[in-house]
This record gives sequence, structure tokens and C-alpha cells, in this order.
Amino acid sequence: MIIDSENLKSQDSRYRATLINSLAGVKQAFLIGSKSSAGNSNLAIFNSLIHIGANPPLWGFMCRPDTVKRDTLQNILETREYSFNFVLHSDSEKAHQTSAKYDADVSEFDACGFGESFYEGFSAPFISEAPVKIGMKFEEKVDISINGTILVIGSISFIDIDKKLVSPDGFVHLEQANILSCSGLDAYYESRLINRLSYAKTDKWPNKL
Repeated sequence: MIIDSENLKSQDSRYRATLINSLAGVKQAFLIGSKSSAGNSNLAIFNSLIHIGANPPLWGFMCRPDTVKRDTLQNILETREYSFNFVLHSDSEKAHQTSAKYDADVSEFDACGFGESFYEGFSAPFISEAPVKIGMKFEEKVDISINGTILVIGSISFIDIDKKLVSPDGFVHLEQANILSCSGLDAYYESRLINRLSYAKTDKWPNKL
């Protein structure tokens, strides 16, 4: 079937959101930990991780328009520190529950059953049981004028990861850590490595690494 822009406009808003979100495919699920200037912890699930660059190491994620209160965004702008926490397959339901609209003074760590931990000298909270924890420093907020969404860019301050997951060439085997992936707003997946291939050249077919 062909779905053109006019068809999309005429669809129910929830159907349209589900269609466009899931059509983008399976992506990394991650939970952002943050703390308000008043000291309230917050935890929220996202699936819009964007690699901006490796030198310096920059990652971005997308926020919905701030026409209503966005605790994660507000906390990041206030404290300029936040955490990325990769999620275990077994924690998919708890991770999904963090998307519920809890009051700002309610910690999703407590409400959804995640352990909360901190690193010395870093204000944002982390999920204790997360197999990969990444400390982020806020760098830039980019307003997307076409639809009001916001790109938040941060630099990686530190990474806490089991060294067994990192190959000698630096490749990270997230599938070995039972990392959760997701599609759209409510579908969760396990990831499996098919293969790694050598750098593509015009005169040579790639080899499996």
C-alpha cells in the first residue's frame, strides 16, 4: 500500500504516532537519570540516542516539545549533568513504567523498582544494576523549529562497563550484556550480532571480522 502525506494527516493521531515511530526501526533503549536543583531524582526511558562524534565524544538525544513540563530536560538544563543507563532484557517492564507521568517529587527509581547509585564528584544518579553506565555533561540545546522538538547534546564524562564487553579494537558487544532494544513507543527486543565486516573498499569485498 501507499501512504502519502495526505493519508498521514487524516489518520488518528495515536495511529500516526505509532506508525511513524515504529517505522524508524529498532533502536537502543536507555534510561536517563537526572537530579533537579532541589535534589529530586528522575529516571525516564528514551530511544533516540544519536552519535554526534567521537573526538570529542558527543552523544545526543531528542526531547519532545517543552510546551509542558519535561523533568528530564529541566533537570539537565539546571544541573548540566545526567546519566545514560543501558537496560537489561529482564527490566523491560520497569523501564517502560518510567514513561508514566509521575509528579516531579516522585523518584522513578523508587516507583519503578530500580536501584539508585552515585559516583563521587558527579551529581546525577545511575541505575545500580545497569550493565553500562555513562556519565554525561550537557553541552548544547538545539531547538528544531519545524516541530518544536529539542536535540540535547552532551559530552561523555566517563563510561562504566565490564571490560569483557570491549574488544581489543574498541568494539562494544552490547548483545553479550543482554541489552534491551525497542521500537516505537511500546515494543521491546533482544539484540543479536549477525557479523562484523571489514572496512568497505571498491576493489575488495568485505571480510568477516
